[in-house]
Amino acid sequence: MKNTLFSLMMVVAMTMPAAARELTISAAASLTDAFTVLGKNFEKAHPGVKVVCNFAASGPLARQIEQGAPVDVFAPANQKWMDAMVEKGHIDTATRADFVKNDLVLAVPMANKAKVATVQDLAGDSVHMVAMGTPESVPAGQYAKMYLEKHNLFSVLETKFVFAESVLQVLDYLRRGEADAGFVYRTDAYKDKETVAILQTLPLDAPVTYPIAVTRGAADAALARAFVEYVRSPEAMAVLEGFGFQKP
Repeated sequence: MKNTLFSLMMVVAMTMPAAARELTISAAASLTDAFTVLGKNFEKAHPGVKVVCNFAASGPLARQIEQGAPVDVFAPANQKWMDAMVEKGHIDTATRADFVKNDLVLAVPMANKAKVATVQDLAGDSVHMVAMGTPESVPAGQYAKMYLEKHNLFSVLETKFVFAESVLQVLDYLRRGEADAGFVYRTDAYKDKETVAILQTLPLDAPVTYPIAVTRGAADAALARAFVEYVRSPEAMAVLEGFGFQKP
């Protein structure tokens, strides 16, 4: 009887599918569409692996890692938040690399009822609401604030700002016509080109580069490194360029 029961248990165990290995990626909100595709491609090349992507503004993602969230790979939208995680010992620095760059742009709803043409026009009476990411946590907002301060416009526009939790929320304000203008990445505006228009690419002192790295808390460091290597491959770069990103 015991041998029969043991044999049945062995048969059941052999026929049950193996549990998928999960790979958790915390990536900037602006990477949502591209990394969704890359995650699926990686799964196809690695049977038995499930890629779970967590998309949000880079600041909250970094704080989640700091608080012990199970994250294998971190890909923020600027160097600030990667540097912060390095300083606190959460990143395998040997795996860190810049993999794409982006542009910060001034965008408006396609109707452009406020008749905005340049950043300077935002100070005009026709503009009532300007959307941007919260500078303290959203890299696009930080870049926008630095640009506006350099051109003595931040304090002038301060009463018009509506701060968003991510660039995707800024894009949503523009899409619905709730903001007269906003600061987003070129890739964000590009995917909504039927409802949002790019007016101006803003020259920045430092390029908008995206770093990626394996975390020290990675459950499977080898698998996490394989994902980082894949993201930097020519195949993945072709996908990223298809979403408007550029080589760093």
